[in-house]
Amino acid sequence: MTFWDHLDELRGVIIKILIAIVVFMVISFLFKEEVFRIVLAPKDSDFVLYQLLQKAATGIRITSFNLPSFEIELISTQLASQFIIHMKTALCCGLLLSSPYILYQLLRFVTPALYESERRYAVPVVTWGYILYIIGVLLNYIFIFPLAIRFLGTYQVSSDIPNLITLDSYISTLITMSLLMGLMFELPMICWLFAKLGFINSCFLRKYRRHAFVIILIIGTIITPTADMFTLLLVSIPIYILYEVSIGVVALASHK
Repeated sequence: MTFWDHLDELRGVIIKILIAIVVFMVISFLFKEEVFRIVLAPKDSDFVLYQLLQKAATGIRITSFNLPSFEIELISTQLASQFIIHMKTALCCGLLLSSPYILYQLLRFVTPALYESERRYAVPVVTWGYILYIIGVLLNYIFIFPLAIRFLGTYQVSSDIPNLITLDSYISTLITMSLLMGLMFELPMICWLFAKLGFINSCFLRKYRRHAFVIILIIGTIITPTADMFTLLLVSIPIYILYEVSIGVVALASHK
């Protein structure tokens, strides 16, 4: 294929991707009640995380364990904010739902340019990278974000000062934390790739554990939308666990 043929092929791939995003965005926009029931669920005391904690406590026979109920009210302060947030949420849902198709189209476009040895790694790398990203998003939605919104949304310096949290702040925080946590969960794949290229090994990662922990705290400070220690630890601890997992992944890659 000529250079212009490649451009035509790329244009077709981009058009297919945009159509998929728009279709899923429209579907998400039309199913407003169902989408926002999922998006707003972490702010309620009957969220799945708290039910699981209660069942776990009951299973190990801790009868005195009982999470206090809480209620977080969201407000809208601008005329068009709810419609804009509806559009933003629908777009994010469209991107997330169409992401497998997007990856398939991109991989289908790039694969013919790869060597045979590179093709052998392309599909597993993309697949595991996508799985890790989804795990990061789900971990944030099920565990990190609910605990953060529970702590910050109910924290008061005085009972005379109520918390008035805007819908825009809630949605923006959820999207930002989900995006960044998904990216941080790509750490094992990045370390595996660097190990295959010969840039790092498991001894190097073990040697600089302490330095990595400080860097993870700095990254956690950047990721978290607030400056409180509680949210920082919620974000930093899973990332450090991923660092330890990456040591094992790099050792396995180096051995092979």
